[in-house]
Amino acid sequence: MQTLEDLDRLRWDLRRDCVDIIMAGGGGHIGGDMSVIDALMVLYARHLRISPATANDPNRDRFVLSKGHAMEAYYAVLCHEGFLDLADVKARFSKFDSPYIGHPNNKLPGIEMNSGSLGHGLPVAVGMALAARMDGRPTRVYTIMGDGELAEGSVWEGAMSGATYGLDNLCALVDRNRLQISGSTEDVIRQDDQEARWAAFGWNVISIPGNDIRAVDEALGLAARTAGKPTAIILNTTKGYGSPLMEDKAGWHHHLPNQEEYEQIIADFSARKEACHA
Repeated sequence: MQTLEDLDRLRWDLRRDCVDIIMAGGGGHIGGDMSVIDALMVLYARHLRISPATANDPNRDRFVLSKGHAMEAYYAVLCHEGFLDLADVKARFSKFDSPYIGHPNNKLPGIEMNSGSLGHGLPVAVGMALAARMDGRPTRVYTIMGDGELAEGSVWEGAMSGATYGLDNLCALVDRNRLQISGSTEDVIRQDDQEARWAAFGWNVISIPGNDIRAVDEALGLAARTAGKPTAIILNTTKGYGSPLMEDKAGWHHHLPNQEEYEQIIADFSARKEACHA
């Protein structure tokens, strides 16, 4: 298991890999990639019981990226964990006839389901968690959603079902960066009562600074120890986190950096990584 100190440095390398994938493919959802990549990294490095060797084990944990447009961040993490080859992803991402597309493709190792049609991830995760319980398996199921996605009614149908069945093997993480392609998520669904909303549906709720890897690690541990109800972890993140050029700007939802912007972003990541050694 990787230490949090190791992950403090790794997250800047993963961000660079993510941006390089976007540049190679000529597009991607860079802002949301940067807000969610820390949670993805910690989940795979320290909590999710799955590896390339156990990818077909019926007792494995399951993960669903409901926020499927953050695929470039997911590619970076899957490559680091040994499911995919980074050089191959960079060479073929978004190219004709490539399996490396802009949303999860379950023909690739380590990906459980095709996703990205928002609102589907949590209901599917509920089904996976319920099936694991019925089969008597130790499987835990995780899904990550965006906060804009919470405008979908199917999310709340899934939330109601998860609590009704007492699925304590289910954990939903919400990337609450407060921005979507059209601007503020507040314009669609009020975010200020997010914790109360999930609690009203019968979930254990943990609200944390979502780009703080220690807070993410602790929250995932608490979720695994919670009995009798599913857990919702509200990740209070910053869109574009890691470079002031992108941070908290809706225009970076899927902006492709030009060369000058790319160099600035990479320099910002390098500076943040160097600060970890200070």
